[in-house]
Amino acid sequence: MTVVVLRVLALLGSGIAAGVLFAVALSVLPALFAMPPERYVYAHRLLGRNFDPTMPLVVLGTVAADTALAALVPEHRVLFVIAAVLSLGVSAVSHLCNVPINRRVKAVDETALPPDWRDPRPSWRRWHLLRTVLAILAFLTCALAA
Repeated sequence: MTVVVLRVLALLGSGIAAGVLFAVALSVLPALFAMPPERYVYAHRLLGRNFDPTMPLVVLGTVAADTALAALVPEHRVLFVIAAVLSLGVSAVSHLCNVPINRRVKAVDETALPPDWRDPRPSWRRWHLLRTVLAILAFLTCALAA
C-alpha cells in the first residue's frame, strides 16, 4: 500500500511540476515578453505570488517520494533515482537562478525603473526553459518507473 501511495504522489508531483512549468513557458512567458518593462515588473509581481511556497513543496515532495521509491522498489531503483535527481535539478535551477532574478524584479518600483535597469526576461527565460525540460524528463522517467 505504501508503494502505491508513493507512486501516485511521485507521478502527481512530477506531473504538476512539469505541467505548470510547461504552461508558463508556453503562455505566460510570451505574454510577459510582449509587455513594456513597467507592466512586466507589475505582472511579474502578481504572477509570482502563489508559486512560492507551493511549487518548492511540490517539487521537493516529489524528490522525497522518488527517493523513497528507489529504496522500496529495487527493480526500478535506477529510474526512481534518475527521476529524483532530475526533480532536484528543477529545484536547484529555481532556487539558484530564477528566484534571485524574481527577488530583483520584485524590489524594483515599476513606476520609476532606474536608468541602468537591465531587463531580466531573457535570462529568466533561459533558466526557466532548463527547469521545464528537467521537469518533463523527471515526469517521463517517473512514469516509466511507476
